Amino acid sequence: MPQAAAVAEPTTVTPGSDFAPLLRRARDRGLLERRAGWYVLEIAANLLATAAVVVGLVLVGDSWWALTLALPLTVLWARTAFVGHDAGHAQITGDRRVSLVISLVHSDLLLGMNQAWWNDKHVRHHANPNHIDKDPDVGVGALVWTRKQAEQREGFARRLTRNQARLFFPMLLLEGIALKISGFQYLRRQPVRARVAEGSLLVVHLVGYVAFLLAVMSPGKAAVFALVHHALFGLHLGMAFAPNHKGMEMPDPDGERWGHLRRQVVTSRNVRGGLLTDWFLGGLNYQIEHHLFPSMARPNLRLVQPLVRAHCEEQGLPYTETGLIDSYRQALTHMHDVGAPLRTGRAGRSAGTDRGEPA
Repeated sequence: MPQAAAVAEPTTVTPGSDFAPLLRRARDRGLLERRAGWYVLEIAANLLATAAVVVGLVLVGDSWWALTLALPLTVLWARTAFVGHDAGHAQITGDRRVSLVISLVHSDLLLGMNQAWWNDKHVRHHANPNHIDKDPDVGVGALVWTRKQAEQREGFARRLTRNQARLFFPMLLLEGIALKISGFQYLRRQPVRARVAEGSLLVVHLVGYVAFLLAVMSPGKAAVFALVHHALFGLHLGMAFAPNHKGMEMPDPDGERWGHLRRQVVTSRNVRGGLLTDWFLGGLNYQIEHHLFPSMARPNLRLVQPLVRAHCEEQGLPYTETGLIDSYRQALTHMHDVGAPLRTGRAGRSAGTDRGEPA
């Protein structure tokens, strides 16, 4: 069986650590205890709602009206992804095998996403958030996150970086498909048993998804539905993850090594809101609390927030919290600033410009 790669907060810390008092307060209030009952209801409600949408697609049949059901199915798929995320963090149960089964069902089988790929990437992110050399989420990819990365771009990638802020949300429309492709590519890096187990589930998902759509609608409508559904899914997940770290402080790779408290707090941003925000963002709006206590059950993040905010004030650490729209503004502003030298021609003059203007 593949192994679950859970991310957990330090349960033992150095005496005198600035995180130790906060950890003790959270533990004393029972906030580190799992909430299995809450998750059972969450999973059951999500599966029933998803089944209702599937029945709706069967009833609508070969009609363009089926596209209206892509949106609720997208929202429910995102809930499924959040359950897989929480299982990977051991938030649902402390039993690694049970957590793994939940992850395999929700990620590989229901979504076609390789949970091992996600956990490998996510563990490294949690260990060193926003660290340019250690966090894969700020590595060079379709987007870049520092001006040094931007200066090294060439050709089409250089043009992309110039305009990456305005292209960010359109590019998220491709993320739903990219997640599936990355999952299949990661199979080559997995041990044989894990490769067979996860590969089989990914194939079952893909075949089942395509077969179902073709059974209820024509090939043309099925293709359009799949594209719209995956585009909305990628956009939704991107909207949930984008506000969390983009534009926040980035550790100096050659500088002082930060402790757990500072490393997680100053690189993270919370999104304020009520229960609807909590539901829509899957609890990731409590990003500071989640990074400090990765294995804390999702419903407890709201409860620990006052303790964390007060502790940060005691320690003189900035506690960043903003509205949802402003969080996107801050993230996009950072991406825009990263590409600024390429737009003004200050970077890479020796290589000439992309449009052939004189350097």
